[in-house]
Amino acid sequence: MDTHPLDHLFALVESRKAADPATSYTAKLLGKGRLKCAKKLSEEAVETSLAAVAQDKAALANESADLLYHLTVLWVACELSPEEVYTVLRAREGQSGLDEKAARRS
Repeated sequence: MDTHPLDHLFALVESRKAADPATSYTAKLLGKGRLKCAKKLSEEAVETSLAAVAQDKAALANESADLLYHLTVLWVACELSPEEVYTVLRAREGQSGLDEKAARRS
């Protein structure tokens, strides 16, 4: 079975933690800590949204890839594995989004 692209990306980002920040953007970003990683993710989310609003499918695909990359960097910075996210997603399967949101409020 092939590795899911997100799992592959996570492994690659995680492997870059120990890389030289002078030669690895990922290592440089991780070296700046969670806050910088979170800020970068929010920038990418805005850029992704703007591409969608502009109805530019190619830009949306590119910005989406950037968004997923920066989300993965944030996961690594926070020591959160994709499997932990997948577990939450599996638990939500078959549940109404409205019900899930209401359960979080209580």
